[in-house]
Amino acid sequence: MQDEIDEAICMMALTLIPGIGPSKAKNLIAFCGCARAIFHEKKSVLIKIPDIGPSTVQAIKNNDFSDQARKEFEFAQRFGIDVLLYTSGLYPQRLKSCDDSPVYLFKKGNVDLNPVHSISVVGTRAATSYGKQMVQELLEGLQEIKPLVVSGLAYGIDIAAHRNALKLSLPTVACLAHGLDRIYPPLHTSVAKDMLTNGGLLTEFPSGTNPDRELFPARNRIIAGLGDCTIVVETDMSGGSIITAHIANSYGREVFAYPGRSVDKHSSGCNNLIRKNIAAIITSPEDLLEYMNWGEKQDLQKKKRGHQPELFISLSSDEQKLGKIIQEKGRLSIDVLCHESGHNLSFTNQLLLEMEFKGAVRSLPGKMYELIPGVSLSL
Repeated sequence: MQDEIDEAICMMALTLIPGIGPSKAKNLIAFCGCARAIFHEKKSVLIKIPDIGPSTVQAIKNNDFSDQARKEFEFAQRFGIDVLLYTSGLYPQRLKSCDDSPVYLFKKGNVDLNPVHSISVVGTRAATSYGKQMVQELLEGLQEIKPLVVSGLAYGIDIAAHRNALKLSLPTVACLAHGLDRIYPPLHTSVAKDMLTNGGLLTEFPSGTNPDRELFPARNRIIAGLGDCTIVVETDMSGGSIITAHIANSYGREVFAYPGRSVDKHSSGCNNLIRKNIAAIITSPEDLLEYMNWGEKQDLQKKKRGHQPELFISLSSDEQKLGKIIQEKGRLSIDVLCHESGHNLSFTNQLLLEMEFKGAVRSLPGKMYELIPGVSLSL
């Protein structure tokens, strides 16, 4: 337990060093084995790590941020906030597969960040009655599959998504651009509190961090990374929703947008996303279920497979190893499969591709993989 605490504090101290973002931090951790080892490593070794210059090495050796990190960890413990390290199984696996994901997150609430289905819902702060109605109809139509509803607690479409999720008993999480010592906007404090019983609050920012404008794009990448898909309900031609849609698209996630009339300002961004083929058009929850292969059709296929005899598939020893890992642990990201199997990314990719061709596994949004039901693996 103490080792885990020390690792969390060291990881937090590492990211507080100016110039060390998620990419450099992960590079250092991968090279040294863990965050704690970085601060004990020799300068001569650290300087050889790619993209780590002399000034960064000196800052690491000075370790001026350990007290600040320890105080932040104690704050988290005092207020029931979980610190999720990206090396932990509790860290959201969909987000972990994104190159620029945070190395740790602060979470308050009981939300499961690795659900079967997850959607990110974003849109304008100046939502119209049409936009709010679309959010309500969307979540009502998805109620049976109980997706995690991800948004940003902002005015307009965001808060409509959270409120409707709560009303329908769907888990919902808000990604914040500030520390968990406050709620922004303050008007949504009661909603945020209600979310703690069936969802939660999530941020990468420590306590004392103000919701400054420049922090919202970073927050938006977490919204995009947590969802199997991002759904834009209403938006202008620019703004946070457009940023989130582009980030989700860059992650290889599906992006959907509700169309609107050409004269409607708050539909102009959605129409443009559709026109540029960044987003697929949807007009109902049924459209989304069909695009994502979720819902009744998928359940029917599973039932049909249940009446069929098991299909035995011959795999190589390396493929069998991956298959057993997925069989034991369930749906996994390619990063976790690399870690669990000890294979590098390129070789793991090759194995998974072969297993897909053989009909043993299937790929899912967010670079996740699962065994195909009804398949029995054999050498």
